Amino acid sequence: MSKHERWNALLELLAAEGRVEVEEAAGALRVSPATIRRDLDELAGQQMLVRTRGGAVAHGVSYELPLRYKSARHASEKQRIAAAAADLIGQGEVVGLNGGTTTTEVARVLALRAGGAHRDAPEPRAPFLTVVTNALNIAGELAVRPQIKIVVTGGVARPQTYELVGPLAAGVLGEVVLDVAVLGVDALDAELGVMTRHEDEASVSRQFAERARRVVVVADSSKMGRRAFARICGLERVDVVVTDAGIDGESATRLKDAGIRLLAV
Repeated sequence: MSKHERWNALLELLAAEGRVEVEEAAGALRVSPATIRRDLDELAGQQMLVRTRGGAVAHGVSYELPLRYKSARHASEKQRIAAAAADLIGQGEVVGLNGGTTTTEVARVLALRAGGAHRDAPEPRAPFLTVVTNALNIAGELAVRPQIKIVVTGGVARPQTYELVGPLAAGVLGEVVLDVAVLGVDALDAELGVMTRHEDEASVSRQFAERARRVVVVADSSKMGRRAFARICGLERVDVVVTDAGIDGESATRLKDAGIRLLAV
Protein backbone atom coordinates (compact mmCIF):
# COMPACT_ATOMS: atom_id res chain seq x y z
CA MET A 1 0.00 0.00 0.00
CA SER A 2 1.44 3.37 -1.03
CA LYS A 3 1.69 6.37 1.27
CA HIS A 4 -1.11 8.12 -0.62
CA GLU A 5 -3.36 5.09 -0.19
CA ARG A 6 -2.56 4.89 3.53
CA TRP A 7 -3.25 8.59 4.00
CA ASN A 8 -6.52 8.28 2.15
CA ALA A 9 -7.54 5.31 4.31
CA LEU A 10 -6.57 7.11 7.52
CA LEU A 11 -8.56 10.21 6.56
CA GLU A 12 -11.54 8.04 5.64
CA LEU A 13 -11.40 6.46 9.12
CA LEU A 14 -11.14 9.90 10.66
CA ALA A 15 -14.10 11.19 8.67
CA ALA A 16 -16.22 8.22 9.75
CA GLU A 17 -15.22 7.96 13.41
CA GLY A 18 -13.85 11.38 14.34
CA ARG A 19 -10.70 9.79 15.74
CA VAL A 20 -8.19 7.08 14.89
CA GLU A 21 -5.96 4.94 17.13
CA VAL A 22 -2.47 3.90 16.04
CA GLU A 23 -2.77 0.21 16.95
CA GLU A 24 -6.22 -0.20 15.38
CA ALA A 25 -5.18 1.61 12.20
CA ALA A 26 -2.01 -0.48 11.94
CA GLY A 27 -4.07 -3.66 12.14
CA ALA A 28 -6.67 -2.44 9.65
CA LEU A 29 -4.07 -1.31 7.10
CA ARG A 30 -1.65 -4.19 7.79
CA VAL A 31 1.34 -1.97 8.40
CA SER A 32 3.50 -1.35 11.46
CA PRO A 33 2.46 1.07 14.23
CA ALA A 34 5.63 3.05 13.50
CA THR A 35 4.43 3.63 9.93
CA ILE A 36 1.04 4.85 11.15
CA ARG A 37 2.71 7.20 13.64
CA ARG A 38 4.84 8.73 10.88
CA ASP A 39 1.78 9.11 8.65
CA LEU A 40 -0.21 10.81 11.41
CA ASP A 41 2.69 13.13 12.20
CA GLU A 42 2.94 14.18 8.53
CA LEU A 43 -0.82 14.68 8.24
CA ALA A 44 -0.77 16.77 11.41
CA GLY A 45 2.02 18.82 9.88
CA GLN A 46 -0.32 19.61 7.00
CA GLN A 47 -3.03 20.59 9.52
CA MET A 48 -5.31 17.80 8.32
CA LEU A 49 -5.75 16.32 11.81
CA VAL A 50 -4.70 16.83 15.42
CA ARG A 51 -2.30 14.34 16.98
CA THR A 52 -3.17 12.85 20.34
CA ARG A 53 -1.47 10.37 22.61
CA GLY A 54 -1.89 7.07 20.77
CA GLY A 55 -3.63 8.42 17.69
CA ALA A 56 -5.32 11.49 16.20
CA VAL A 57 -8.62 13.35 16.17
CA ALA A 58 -10.37 15.49 13.59
CA HIS A 59 -10.26 19.27 13.65
CA GLY A 60 -13.31 20.61 15.47
CA VAL A 61 -16.70 18.92 15.72
CA SER A 62 -17.26 18.37 12.01
CA TYR A 63 -14.61 16.93 9.71
CA GLU A 64 -14.35 17.31 5.96
CA LEU A 65 -11.93 15.44 3.75
CA PRO A 66 -9.84 17.71 1.54
CA LEU A 67 -10.72 17.47 -2.14
CA ARG A 68 -7.55 15.64 -3.15
CA TYR A 69 -8.44 12.77 -0.82
CA LYS A 70 -12.18 12.76 -1.49
CA SER A 71 -11.39 12.20 -5.18
CA ALA A 72 -10.54 8.55 -4.47
CA ARG A 73 -14.02 7.80 -3.14
CA HIS A 74 -16.44 6.26 -5.67
CA ALA A 75 -13.96 7.19 -8.41
CA SER A 76 -15.33 4.93 -11.15
CA GLU A 77 -18.91 6.01 -10.45
CA LYS A 78 -17.93 9.68 -10.64
CA GLN A 79 -16.22 9.16 -13.99
CA ARG A 80 -19.34 7.52 -15.45
CA ILE A 81 -21.52 10.26 -14.00
CA ALA A 82 -19.24 12.91 -15.50
CA ALA A 83 -19.38 11.37 -18.97
CA ALA A 84 -23.19 11.21 -18.85
CA ALA A 85 -23.44 14.80 -17.62
CA ALA A 86 -21.10 16.02 -20.36
CA ASP A 87 -23.45 14.45 -22.93
CA LEU A 88 -26.11 16.95 -21.79
CA ILE A 89 -23.95 19.94 -22.74
CA GLY A 90 -23.93 21.28 -26.28
CA GLN A 91 -21.14 22.97 -28.18
CA GLY A 92 -21.07 26.73 -27.68
CA GLU A 93 -23.02 26.67 -24.42
CA VAL A 94 -22.15 28.61 -21.28
CA VAL A 95 -21.66 26.14 -18.44
CA GLY A 96 -21.48 26.85 -14.72
CA LEU A 97 -19.47 24.43 -12.57
CA ASN A 98 -19.24 24.64 -8.80
CA GLY A 99 -16.46 22.87 -6.92
CA GLY A 100 -16.19 19.21 -5.99
CA THR A 101 -14.75 15.92 -7.14
CA THR A 102 -17.60 15.04 -9.51
CA THR A 103 -17.74 18.45 -11.19
CA THR A 104 -13.96 18.26 -11.57
CA GLU A 105 -14.45 15.02 -13.50
CA VAL A 106 -17.10 16.75 -15.64
CA ALA A 107 -14.59 19.51 -16.43
CA ARG A 108 -12.01 16.93 -17.51
CA VAL A 109 -14.45 15.22 -19.85
CA LEU A 110 -15.42 18.55 -21.39
CA ALA A 111 -11.75 19.47 -21.86
CA LEU A 112 -11.05 16.22 -23.70
CA ARG A 113 -14.06 16.65 -25.95
CA ALA A 114 -13.18 20.25 -26.72
CA GLY A 115 -9.66 19.22 -27.67
CA GLY A 116 -10.90 16.51 -29.97
CA ALA A 117 -13.39 18.81 -31.65
CA HIS A 118 -10.73 21.40 -32.54
CA ARG A 119 -7.71 19.17 -33.09
CA ASP A 120 -7.85 19.46 -36.88
CA ALA A 121 -9.22 22.98 -37.08
CA PRO A 122 -7.30 24.99 -39.76
CA GLU A 123 -7.82 28.31 -37.98
CA PRO A 124 -8.95 29.64 -34.57
CA ARG A 125 -12.64 29.24 -33.90
CA ALA A 126 -15.14 30.48 -31.36
CA PRO A 127 -14.77 28.73 -27.99
CA PHE A 128 -16.07 25.18 -27.92
CA LEU A 129 -17.49 26.08 -24.51
CA THR A 130 -17.52 28.90 -22.02
CA VAL A 131 -17.10 27.67 -18.45
CA VAL A 132 -17.88 29.82 -15.42
CA THR A 133 -16.55 28.36 -12.17
CA ASN A 134 -15.73 29.27 -8.59
CA ALA A 135 -13.35 26.28 -8.27
CA LEU A 136 -9.66 27.12 -8.50
CA ASN A 137 -8.63 23.56 -9.42
CA ILE A 138 -11.14 23.43 -12.30
CA ALA A 139 -10.00 26.85 -13.53
CA GLY A 140 -6.38 25.71 -13.39
CA GLU A 141 -7.06 22.61 -15.48
CA LEU A 142 -9.16 24.43 -18.09
CA ALA A 143 -7.12 27.63 -18.37
CA VAL A 144 -4.56 25.84 -20.57
CA ARG A 145 -7.27 24.71 -22.99
CA PRO A 146 -7.53 27.31 -25.78
CA GLN A 147 -10.83 25.79 -26.96
CA ILE A 148 -12.51 26.71 -23.68
CA LYS A 149 -13.17 30.24 -22.47
CA ILE A 150 -12.80 30.16 -18.69
CA VAL A 151 -14.41 32.71 -16.39
CA VAL A 152 -13.48 32.57 -12.70
CA THR A 153 -15.44 34.24 -9.94
CA GLY A 154 -13.70 36.21 -7.26
CA GLY A 155 -13.99 35.32 -3.62
CA VAL A 156 -12.20 33.86 -0.62
CA ALA A 157 -10.70 30.40 -1.21
CA ARG A 158 -11.73 27.46 0.97
CA PRO A 159 -8.63 25.21 1.27
CA GLN A 160 -10.59 21.96 1.59
CA THR A 161 -12.50 22.32 -1.68
CA TYR A 162 -10.57 25.04 -3.60
CA GLU A 163 -13.87 26.92 -3.97
CA LEU A 164 -14.11 30.71 -3.99
CA VAL A 165 -16.96 31.95 -1.80
CA GLY A 166 -18.36 35.17 -0.43
CA PRO A 167 -19.63 38.50 -1.85
CA LEU A 168 -16.94 38.73 -4.52
CA ALA A 169 -18.07 35.45 -6.05
CA ALA A 170 -21.68 36.57 -5.92
CA GLY A 171 -20.78 39.80 -7.70
CA VAL A 172 -19.49 37.99 -10.79
CA LEU A 173 -22.33 35.48 -10.91
CA GLY A 174 -24.85 38.32 -10.77
CA GLU A 175 -23.49 39.58 -14.10
CA VAL A 176 -23.56 36.39 -16.18
CA VAL A 177 -26.21 34.19 -17.78
CA LEU A 178 -25.71 30.42 -18.04
CA ASP A 179 -27.19 27.83 -20.35
CA VAL A 180 -26.62 25.05 -17.83
CA ALA A 181 -25.33 24.78 -14.28
CA VAL A 182 -23.73 21.50 -13.26
CA LEU A 183 -23.78 21.24 -9.48
CA GLY A 184 -21.96 18.86 -7.21
CA VAL A 185 -23.71 18.45 -3.85
CA ASP A 186 -23.20 16.70 -0.51
CA ALA A 187 -26.79 15.54 -0.05
CA LEU A 188 -30.07 15.19 -1.92
CA ASP A 189 -33.41 14.81 -0.15
CA ALA A 190 -36.80 14.54 -1.87
CA GLU A 191 -38.35 17.06 0.54
CA LEU A 192 -35.54 19.53 1.20
CA GLY A 193 -33.81 19.43 -2.18
CA VAL A 194 -30.05 19.60 -2.69
CA MET A 195 -27.66 20.58 0.09
CA THR A 196 -24.04 21.03 1.04
CA ARG A 197 -22.13 21.22 4.33
CA HIS A 198 -21.26 24.93 4.31
CA GLU A 199 -23.57 27.92 3.97
CA ASP A 200 -21.07 29.97 1.97
CA GLU A 201 -20.70 27.23 -0.65
CA ALA A 202 -24.48 26.78 -0.73
CA SER A 203 -24.96 30.48 -1.43
CA VAL A 204 -22.66 30.41 -4.46
CA SER A 205 -24.18 27.16 -5.79
CA ARG A 206 -27.65 28.69 -5.38
CA GLN A 207 -26.60 31.58 -7.58
CA PHE A 208 -25.31 29.17 -10.22
CA ALA A 209 -28.76 27.55 -10.24
CA GLU A 210 -30.59 30.88 -10.41
CA ARG A 211 -28.53 32.11 -13.37
CA ALA A 212 -28.98 28.93 -15.44
CA ARG A 213 -31.64 27.88 -17.90
CA ARG A 214 -31.06 24.21 -16.95
CA VAL A 215 -29.73 22.71 -13.72
CA VAL A 216 -27.99 19.34 -13.68
CA VAL A 217 -27.08 17.80 -10.33
CA VAL A 218 -24.23 15.27 -10.36
CA ALA A 219 -24.03 13.07 -7.26
CA ASP A 220 -23.12 9.45 -6.61
CA SER A 221 -25.76 7.27 -4.96
CA SER A 222 -24.20 7.64 -1.49
CA LYS A 223 -25.59 11.21 -1.43
CA MET A 224 -29.20 10.13 -2.07
CA GLY A 225 -31.69 10.39 0.78
CA ARG A 226 -29.20 12.30 2.91
CA ARG A 227 -29.35 15.75 4.46
CA ALA A 228 -26.65 18.35 5.02
CA PHE A 229 -26.49 21.63 6.89
CA ALA A 230 -26.94 24.20 4.12
CA ARG A 231 -29.72 24.08 1.50
CA ILE A 232 -28.87 25.07 -2.07
CA CYS A 233 -32.30 24.84 -3.70
CA GLY A 234 -35.43 22.73 -3.92
CA LEU A 235 -35.96 19.99 -6.45
CA GLU A 236 -38.32 22.22 -8.42
CA ARG A 237 -35.22 24.08 -9.61
CA VAL A 238 -33.46 20.89 -10.79
CA ASP A 239 -33.99 19.49 -14.29
CA VAL A 240 -31.73 16.44 -14.32
CA VAL A 241 -30.03 14.29 -11.68
CA VAL A 242 -27.11 12.15 -12.87
CA THR A 243 -26.08 9.42 -10.45
CA ASP A 244 -24.83 5.83 -10.50
CA ALA A 245 -26.73 2.58 -10.74
CA GLY A 246 -26.49 2.07 -6.98
CA ILE A 247 -29.37 4.48 -6.31
CA ASP A 248 -32.13 2.81 -4.28
CA GLY A 249 -35.57 2.33 -5.76
CA GLU A 250 -37.37 4.66 -3.35
CA SER A 251 -35.04 7.58 -4.07
CA ALA A 252 -35.33 7.00 -7.81
CA THR A 253 -39.14 6.93 -7.64
CA ARG A 254 -39.34 10.11 -5.57
CA LEU A 255 -37.09 11.98 -7.98
CA LYS A 256 -39.14 10.90 -10.97
CA ASP A 257 -42.36 11.81 -9.16
CA ALA A 258 -40.91 15.28 -8.66
CA GLY A 259 -40.68 15.63 -12.46
CA ILE A 260 -36.90 15.26 -12.59
CA ARG A 261 -35.14 13.41 -15.36
CA LEU A 262 -33.01 10.73 -13.71
CA LEU A 263 -29.92 9.23 -15.35
CA ALA A 264 -28.45 6.30 -13.40
CA VAL A 265 -25.23 5.14 -15.08
